[in-house]
Amino acid sequence: MDSALRPPALVGPIVFVIQSQSNSFHVSRAERQRADLLQQTQSLTQTPPPILLLHSLTDNEGDWSILPVLPYLSLLFGKNSSWLVFLEEETNVKVTKLLQALRKFDRRKEWFLGKPLHDEESTIIHHYAFAENPSIFKYPDFSAGHRLQLPISACLKKKCYLPMLLQVALYIWENGQGPRLTAVPELCTEPEHSPTAQHCATTLSSPAPLCGEPVKKEDIFVAVKTCKKFHTERVPVVKKTWEREAFLLEYYSDHTDPSIPTIDLGVPNTERGHCGKTFAILERYVSDAVPKTRWLLVVDDDTLISLPRLQMLLSCYDPSEPVCLGERYGYGLGQGGYSYITGGGGMVFSRAAVVRLLASDCKCYRDDAPDDMVLGMCLNALGLPVTHSSLFHQARPEDYSRDFLAHQVPISFHKHWNIDPVAVFNRWLKDKSRSTSPRGLNKSTKEEL
Repeated sequence: MDSALRPPALVGPIVFVIQSQSNSFHVSRAERQRADLLQQTQSLTQTPPPILLLHSLTDNEGDWSILPVLPYLSLLFGKNSSWLVFLEEETNVKVTKLLQALRKFDRRKEWFLGKPLHDEESTIIHHYAFAENPSIFKYPDFSAGHRLQLPISACLKKKCYLPMLLQVALYIWENGQGPRLTAVPELCTEPEHSPTAQHCATTLSSPAPLCGEPVKKEDIFVAVKTCKKFHTERVPVVKKTWEREAFLLEYYSDHTDPSIPTIDLGVPNTERGHCGKTFAILERYVSDAVPKTRWLLVVDDDTLISLPRLQMLLSCYDPSEPVCLGERYGYGLGQGGYSYITGGGGMVFSRAAVVRLLASDCKCYRDDAPDDMVLGMCLNALGLPVTHSSLFHQARPEDYSRDFLAHQVPISFHKHWNIDPVAVFNRWLKDKSRSTSPRGLNKSTKEEL
């Protein structure tokens, strides 16, 4: 690589890795980001730096979790001890300022750079790591980008499958044998045009820009999974908060209750899993029993969600494609595993995706199997991608870093445990300055979504 890209010698060769996804909307965003980086680097070097799209590097389903792809990157670039710069699709980069920031770091040493996040309290989403003092360990906010300057070939010696932000940092730290995350003030998550972002090498554009008119509420069928014991505890919360924003909504239970009303699909309630119920919902969705819509949203009875924000987000997706959208998790990603949408944060399917799923031979192996994971296995077998949005949340706001949520306008949260769910909805998901129509959402909300 041309040495002009590293003025002075302290800045080594750079490889940009855009954390892209295979859905057409996300590919388009990533391509625009790559074009912008190429344009910026033209004045710095005759030979442009490698700018890679993560989703297209290998056939490994788990590459999105970063660790499984490190061996591949090591084979290509490890000999040069390259800086690996990982960027999310919405991360804007000022390359000159980034190079200036990297000059501070001796490239002969191992570095793990980023904007640090930490947990205020031990949390289930990080498996209660560092329970005695959760704030002691820092992990990167991927939205600000993060950089690795280390012998990445070390990943070849281990099983790389840990998907979460904290686990990436734990893996690199290697129980004290590797580098901890080093804070770089120039790696920011401020809005692109904010006056406070003048010093920043990275800023944020809208995580998922409004791509047109919001999807009509008549085009979204909402399925709420519940059971008899929660009819008086959880269902009233749905009715007090977000049910009024739905045009087509049905509650599915193990007991028919006309006062709600609920529909008994003939699947007994299970203490865990709910796979049988979810597949029955998919079958009902494509039948003549309900109006035909372009989108299906499946939620739990303790999911808190903003349907107007979802309508805005869905304006970016083509319902004729098999879209499966939500908060993405992974299972066994370094060992031939699969990705899946966590059910608690809400699972969104285009009609095309549901039709493809039901046309396959994929079924529940038992009624109480985990529905979201079984669906993930089915999608993986069909070669259908799981599309991630960080605006869906499997847990409560308390379970996420404050700084992580600070640059979001979230779409959903999950669980009522030790919180007032109505208060949480009003604080995090209710747009106070809008009318009942999604067209009335305020400008700042549109820009964030």
